[in-house]
Amino acid sequence: MKLQTGTRTIGKVAVVDCHGSIVFGEEITMLRDHVKSVLSSSRQIVLNLADVRHIDSTGVGALVGMYTSARNAGGNLKLAGLTGGVKDVLQITRLGTILETFLTAEEAAESFKKEAGRTVAAEWAG
Repeated sequence: MKLQTGTRTIGKVAVVDCHGSIVFGEEITMLRDHVKSVLSSSRQIVLNLADVRHIDSTGVGALVGMYTSARNAGGNLKLAGLTGGVKDVLQITRLGTILETFLTAEEAAESFKKEAGRTVAAEWAG
């Protein structure tokens, strides 16, 4: 199934909803380009994978690359809605130890607010 993406916002967080498979080929190129475009306007990105049924090794590499790009731009990328096969691949590759994962896009978006609160508190304490 071809990958389709759409973007919505929750507060200041950009949520990229993905539908289909994240596999070698035009799907990954399109997803990378989409996330790069979103990164130009938002440093807080959630990839909602609730409707992704399959991800291959190239897709895993692309997730790492997108995460690295977000971090290098001073932002962050989090994953949400991992389903059976996708969740298994991320556990096997131990990518879940690098990328934060959440049950829903809303929970992931909320976690950015909590991070901002901790940063402000740390600045006041410092």
